Order: sequence, then C-alpha cells, then structure tokens
Amino acid sequence: MEAAVDALGAPAVHPRGARGAGSGDPLIGDLRRAGLLPLLVLHFVSERASYGNQLMERISGLTDGALAVNPNTMYPLLRSLEAEGLIEGRWEHPERRSRRFYAITDAGRAEYARLVDELRPRLDRIAASIEAIRAEVLPG
Repeated sequence: MEAAVDALGAPAVHPRGARGAGSGDPLIGDLRRAGLLPLLVLHFVSERASYGNQLMERISGLTDGALAVNPNTMYPLLRSLEAEGLIEGRWEHPERRSRRFYAITDAGRAEYARLVDELRPRLDRIAASIEAIRAEVLPG
C-alpha cells in the first residue's frame, strides 16, 4: 500500500488552473497522503471493472473537479495496486494493447475496508469543519 501512496507524487492540475490535490490544498492534500486515491480506485473497481481514464473521470466527477487526477498519477497507481495484488488488470482485447480493465481482488477488498476505517474520521472531520465555516460566514 505504501508503494501505491508513493505513486501519487505528481500533483494533479485542476481544470480551472488551480493547483492540484496534494499540492497546496491542506484539506485534500492530507487525505491524498493518507490514501484517498487508492481508496477511490478500490471503491470504483469494486463496483465494476474500470479502466484508467474512466477512473480519472469518475474521481473528477465525484469531487466536482476538486480532485483531478492526471495520467501521470493514475497509471503508476494502478500498476502499483496491481503489483501489490489489490487489483487485477485484463486487456479489453488481449491480442493487442487496448484498454486495461481493473477489478478488485480479495486482498483489495481487505485493503479497501482498512482504508475506509482509516479515512472515515478524517472525512467526517473535514465535512464538519466545512459545514461549521459555511454556517458561520455564509448568510442564510
């Protein structure tokens, strides 16, 4: 798992030009270092087999662009998760390199459960903090 988190070295770039998650963003950066991207990947591939670009789109869509993942981050992460036995990749067309679909393994399910337990308190704390800030400074 540490190798998967280390694979996240390249910061993503927000579509509107802001610095990406894990760069200067203290909220998402902390989550990213704690394993947010592996958690999201394991979550999505546990629902259905997915390929890299699909995962990047789903993460960006889920977070409304707050967490944009670029290929230089996603593909090393997928290779790392696969090397650790947490996901299994299969080529869409084995006779030629095409899209590689990833599915979760039993070890991946166990790691997913561990990451959920580890990140839940952080996510809850951030959500409560944001709600408190909104209630304090935003009218109505």
